[in-house]
Amino acid sequence: MVDLELDDGLAVITIDRPQARNAISLETMDQLNKALDGAEGARALVITGAGDRAFVSGGDLKELAALRTEFDASTMAWRMRAICDRIAGFPGPTIAVLNGHALGGGAEFAVSADIRLAADDIKIGFNQVTLEIMPAWGGAERLVELVGYSKALLLAGTGMVIDAAEAERIGLVDLVLPRASFEPDWRAIARALASRPAGEIKRVMKGATTTEAVAAFARLWVSDEHWAAADKVMNRNK
Repeated sequence: MVDLELDDGLAVITIDRPQARNAISLETMDQLNKALDGAEGARALVITGAGDRAFVSGGDLKELAALRTEFDASTMAWRMRAICDRIAGFPGPTIAVLNGHALGGGAEFAVSADIRLAADDIKIGFNQVTLEIMPAWGGAERLVELVGYSKALLLAGTGMVIDAAEAERIGLVDLVLPRASFEPDWRAIARALASRPAGEIKRVMKGATTTEAVAAFARLWVSDEHWAAADKVMNRNK
């Protein structure tokens, strides 16, 4: 099951398949697409898993084992890759909240987001090579962008699984949060990113022209929200 929560501009998509450690099946892919449809218009998007054991444990091998031809395998790969591309192309900031281990396809799902927040006891690994396959959902290319070519090849080529602290050190995870306060901490960050300015900042960082960047600033400058905040600052010491 895939849940969608909408909360004042923040959309939270949760994969909730405890019996399969939140592994992604073909039905899960359909539900993810529907959830992304429902998230349209939100200012920020969170993707996460239910529970505290697994973010996403990869593809659901018990179901995907039925795919035995190159055509079937490539069709499945394109299908999930398109979902990851939708997350990467979401207009507002996207946050992968690593509530548990992110392995194989789960790591690929995580790097489709702009930002990764991880509980301090999780592990992450592009360990598809242990099944004699490779990342197929765009994760290999995105991993290179995050950690560089040589480190990406080392991780994906060996299937090395690393802890949260090491993932943060190399830039695969952006922020590690204490397990004890994980949910309120990540929600506070996600709500901050669900602001109108954060969305404009993302658009500029993704390659807006100088003219577009200045226009975005000017729109925010004349907004009621800006002047309400500015008035608070200007009147603070009165």
